[in-house]
Amino acid sequence: MPMLNVNGVAREIDVDPATPLLWVIREQLQLTGTKFGCGISQCGACTVHLDGKPVRSCTLPVGSAFGSAVTTIEGIADGDNLHPVQQAWIAEQVPQCGYCQSGQIMTAVALLRDKPSPTDADIDAAMSGNICRCGTYQRIRRAIKNVAESSALVTLFDPEVQRG
Repeated sequence: MPMLNVNGVAREIDVDPATPLLWVIREQLQLTGTKFGCGISQCGACTVHLDGKPVRSCTLPVGSAFGSAVTTIEGIADGDNLHPVQQAWIAEQVPQCGYCQSGQIMTAVALLRDKPSPTDADIDAAMSGNICRCGTYQRIRRAIKNVAESSALVTLFDPEVQRG
């Protein structure tokens, strides 16, 4: 049976490799933080990380994820300690309906990993594929900027600090 590594745990799954990763995450693994939005990779609600890169899980065949590390919104916190992006989302009161927020957060985490000090243009470019029907884009930008300006990223993404 194929193995799927999700949030650091290898799991055997018995599904057709053409099944969208989103449905395996939600239905087989019962990790429901990742949302179905449009089903055509346009809105970003289904964003997860595949080997650290944001991907749209609604159209990605699960077979493409075999042998890779999948991280969902449930996998970015450290136990009860929220990820700094999650903390910033709360501090800035980003969510209104909240439906798109797991995808927004996953995209922001990847952005900050690649560009720890993003400009407004960097943020707009990275986040442009994620749709928020409530229009909280200014709050999203503020939350990302707040994380970038804090020291929280150093401990998350700097291997020297992690070895400490």
